[in-house]
Amino acid sequence: MPHPSTIAGLSVHRLGRIEAHIENNYLATGRLPGTLTLVARRGEIAFLKAQGSMDIERNKPMARDTLFRIYSMTKPITSIAMMQLYEQGKFKLDDPVHKFIPAWRNLGVYSSGVYPDYVTTPPARAMTIHDLMTHMSGLTYGFSNRTNVDAAYRELRLDGGPQLTLERLVTQLAELPLEFSPGSAWNYSVSTDVVGYLVQLLSGQSLDDYFQEHIFAPLGMHDTGFTVGADKLDRFSACYQHQPGDRFALQDDPATSFFSGESCYFSGGGGLISTIDDYFRFAQALGNGGALDGQRIIGRSTLAFMRLNHLPNNQDLPGLTTGGFSETPYAGSGFGLGFSVKTDVAKSQTIGSVGEYGWGGMASTNFFIDPVEDIIMVFMTQLIPSSSYTLRQELRALVYGALVD
Repeated sequence: MPHPSTIAGLSVHRLGRIEAHIENNYLATGRLPGTLTLVARRGEIAFLKAQGSMDIERNKPMARDTLFRIYSMTKPITSIAMMQLYEQGKFKLDDPVHKFIPAWRNLGVYSSGVYPDYVTTPPARAMTIHDLMTHMSGLTYGFSNRTNVDAAYRELRLDGGPQLTLERLVTQLAELPLEFSPGSAWNYSVSTDVVGYLVQLLSGQSLDDYFQEHIFAPLGMHDTGFTVGADKLDRFSACYQHQPGDRFALQDDPATSFFSGESCYFSGGGGLISTIDDYFRFAQALGNGGALDGQRIIGRSTLAFMRLNHLPNNQDLPGLTTGGFSETPYAGSGFGLGFSVKTDVAKSQTIGSVGEYGWGGMASTNFFIDPVEDIIMVFMTQLIPSSSYTLRQELRALVYGALVD
């Protein structure tokens, strides 16, 4: 049989540019250890390529079934879980968070001081669940390295790790000030970890059990979870840290990784391990309007609501952000309930469609769903931080450049 020239309206030849671009600019030059790239359109995989190594030290080539730390690509999954409970009437988006976490009733906004002695002022209004889901809560991340508040997060190790639990997170956050009055600004934060805590509270299940029953099992995501079992350890990639001079060094060895132990911290903001096929099944369910292979995980209308821009006055992120960190370029993108949402293609200076949504992870993983062109891309690698290179924008140019109908 002759090789097809197009798959799902994408040029096979032009998709081949992805492989060459990654090899020539990132692998041969020693900038990335290895990559796994998937492009699908109209529900059909048009391009899937493993390149380079999943583990340099053990000389293991990248494979389709490699397990990756997806970090913040956990957030859309947690957000879907929360909105499943919304569909059951378990909460309203304008509910104050202290309705469910009473210790948060008297949170103050930072005025001055250093941990543990802060001067605070009362917020203009109480934090709501909507604030948590849009990162407008006033919470932050320790790794932001920007303020006296995030310094306390670092000291208390609230970004994650072996000693943290969701219960301890919400207990300690009750004692720390907010960066700003809820709803007044956007700041990437542990908000989605708190959403994960609320999923546990509202469902009566641990977050890992909830995910398994209501998302992973229905979608056939057999390789996704908070830990890597001994039977899967040989498929677990190494993770690397970017070094000066476009080099990288081992950051997390699979054999000694926190993820290969017994986790007690189910981080809804960044704790999941997954494969490209599992995450594609999740993304394709969203691309289909909330269902895959007869299994519906979210209502069509609920999902449409989640991927609207929920920032006030339809602003994009630069108009509202207080921090310097995001998993996507800011301009021309707003934020929905768990995803970035493209609102202005020209302003973004990156090819795409209005309504495209997705997110990325700290180790440079990324996905997007374009409902207009019916395109899904999932990209996996393991290099921290995600801001090391502009490969995400380059991949968009390569993917959209392959469209022929």
